[in-house]
Amino acid sequence: MDITRGISSRPQVTNPGQTPQYSLRKILGIWASVTLPMALLTFVATPFLIPRTSLHSGLVFWTLMVLGMVWQFVVSLVVLHRELGGLHWPTVKARVRLNGPLDPRSGQPRKVLWWWAMPAIGANILGGYLAITLDAAWVRWLPALAEPAHAQIQGLATPALQGQWWVLGLALVSSVFNYVLGEELLFRGVLLPRMTGVFGRADWVANTVLFGLYHVHKIWFLPSMIASSFGYAWAAKRYRSMWMGVVVHGIESYFVVLVLAVILGWYP
Repeated sequence: MDITRGISSRPQVTNPGQTPQYSLRKILGIWASVTLPMALLTFVATPFLIPRTSLHSGLVFWTLMVLGMVWQFVVSLVVLHRELGGLHWPTVKARVRLNGPLDPRSGQPRKVLWWWAMPAIGANILGGYLAITLDAAWVRWLPALAEPAHAQIQGLATPALQGQWWVLGLALVSSVFNYVLGEELLFRGVLLPRMTGVFGRADWVANTVLFGLYHVHKIWFLPSMIASSFGYAWAAKRYRSMWMGVVVHGIESYFVVLVLAVILGWYP
């Protein structure tokens, strides 16, 4: 069965003198191909496996989410292979904009532009903070979407994980596929450069909304998930660099230090 039929063929919309663009159908098709598996892993696989294994429920959930992000990497490779006729590094690198930030006017690389990651990070933090009340209202409106215990990261701060070094490996793999090879590669590398044909100058806004809606595995935080994600797409779009999105998103990887503290027993 070819899951990419109709969603990962060559770009369907082309603007003269511009980068070939995707149609809305193709954008939504690629989005659905990574969002639906996350929904199945969250609402079907997780509750099925938790009572059937001795593994900590939070680790069951986390492991399945990592598998979902690995799937995003697979989808990205399939889409790029079909689109580019192969996975040749120079071509892939140029296609997903794996370059440093470029000056919006001259198109020339400038190292000083990396500093623009800071206001993007600040905007995400502010957006997330302001949307906290919306999260509460969202869950009150739909109480069935309240965060389950196994999804609460603080639940992993338990003596049972002390000395469990494999959990650090899980955290590192999670970081790689969350901030580089999974979410960023698919949303800012594959999709964002091909969304202008449908959404115009608001392509980075649409990219952020799709990115937020993809987080069905954190649906209880949906409002703040969207509000705290605009900096990723804005930085990647304005400076035509997937790495800018990686830097802004990757600030969250501090959680690896927290995991290490739990493994070493350094917590209250």
